[in-house]
Amino acid sequence: QVQLVESGGDLVQVGGSLRLSCAASGSIVSINTMGWYRQGPGKQRDLVATITSGDSTDYADSVKDRFTISRDNAKNTVTLQMNSLKPEDTAVYYCNARILALVRGIFKLNDYWGQGTQVTVSP
Repeated sequence: QVQLVESGGDLVQVGGSLRLSCAASGSIVSINTMGWYRQGPGKQRDLVATITSGDSTDYADSVKDRFTISRDNAKNTVTLQMNSLKPEDTAVYYCNARILALVRGIFKLNDYWGQGTQVTVSP
């Protein structure tokens, strides 16, 4: 069983900063790409940022130069540092990871999601 647990969501004022963290646990063999997605009210879930096992990163245009994604492979964690927050950043943020895990004696590669953490940016 693999779990992703996010933390760090909060209510913050415009221009403020937040740091989201996500920890993966369970029968993990290796983790490929990790990332953050978000879903605003009445909107679809969109990519925010991803990071590969080799630390290559990719960002949505709307967050470039404001958000930074990083990971700690030893701890199986991924972090999203969010600066200069705007009201349009308000959303539920989800952690995602492509994980090779040992499931009932079989190696399986699957995408896993966290439960989501709420980020609210007030004007």
